[in-house]
Amino acid sequence: MISRATVERGRAVLSWGQPTAPWARLTAARRTRRDRVNIGMIVLAGGIGKRIGRPFPKQFLLLGGKPLIIHVLEKARSISDIDHVVITCPEAHLDETRQLIDNHGFDDRFSCIVGGSSRQESVYLGLGALQDAESVIIHEAVRPLVTADEFRTLIAAPDPNAMFGIAIPFTVLKGRDFVEELLERDELVNVQLPQKFDRALLLAAHEAARAAGTNFTEDASLFHEYAGAPVRILPGSERNIKITVPTDVVTAEAIYADVIGRGG
Repeated sequence: MISRATVERGRAVLSWGQPTAPWARLTAARRTRRDRVNIGMIVLAGGIGKRIGRPFPKQFLLLGGKPLIIHVLEKARSISDIDHVVITCPEAHLDETRQLIDNHGFDDRFSCIVGGSSRQESVYLGLGALQDAESVIIHEAVRPLVTADEFRTLIAAPDPNAMFGIAIPFTVLKGRDFVEELLERDELVNVQLPQKFDRALLLAAHEAARAAGTNFTEDASLFHEYAGAPVRILPGSERNIKITVPTDVVTAEAIYADVIGRGG
């Protein structure tokens, strides 16, 4: 979850509100120099399968007879605006991931690199591998139910920094052993991926976080803390779940069967 912030001088903003005109103008100016912005994508595939209870990384779990990561990469392949996709994975599974990509006929737009010891470090390494990108999309291999249309919506958003989020449908309390306070759920949003950012701004934010020794579990929060630009929140989808524990697999299979049954 992340709170909806209001505009503050010199700080990043997460906002449902007014258009972020200066940053929209920056994107528009880039597009006037050529047909479009160079877009890179980082697919995080660093899971080791511990919480899912399997002896192999969860990105290799099958959904509809196909590995989770392949579901994601096929959506990316269908979008010509994405120029380069970098997959970050554990060193022990680098060759296996590359072989999987080759076996499914992905072209040289797709490459694999060794990820870091944390999610944050993996994103940082992915940014380093996307030297030509001006805009970068971040997604996770364990969110296989994302749609190509969601990627297109993110790319088409006029704000250079944007994310998907869904409302919190339940009561949220702050506290450890005892209740401390009730959090207003209309001021909270459940963070989803994919997200997109201006690559230069995100890289600078990551470098600032590294210098400060802080670690984040997703990039909108990091960007909010260390960058100086707003992040637009786009309406997300309940079906775009992250597969983390065994019950998520059951849920994903049910959603997938429903989508296939409806011809989606």
